[in-house]
Amino acid sequence: MITNFFIPELNNHDVQELWFQKDGATCHTARATIDLLKDTFGDRLISRFGPVKWPPRSCDLTPLDYFLWGYVESLVYADKPQMPDHLEDNIRRVIADIRPQMLEKVIENWTSRLDYIRASRDSHMPEIIFKM
Repeated sequence: MITNFFIPELNNHDVQELWFQKDGATCHTARATIDLLKDTFGDRLISRFGPVKWPPRSCDLTPLDYFLWGYVESLVYADKPQMPDHLEDNIRRVIADIRPQMLEKVIENWTSRLDYIRASRDSHMPEIIFKM
């Protein structure tokens, strides 16, 4: 998927300042995967074995992790698509229907998380803040 879809799609955009983040799940940190991502992103790779280390036992810190994927998935599969075209249509529709007001709330929540992390001074965080 990375070589056949992701990187060719990146080549269609200006991504010189783009950072890439992968969590520390074992399946996401295979040497071949990390090497390929390092070749693509250089020192702008956040991963367990990347140039910028993924914090161990960290909560999901980015809006993509703690909001977007779950939100989109819950709506995309609501009508149980059986064909790839139907699934793709659902994904496009759900993404297009996300309103700026919702994204503003997500960013507010994200800044609250960052404030919480700063205040905890990188110590264990027993609870994760979820507000919508």
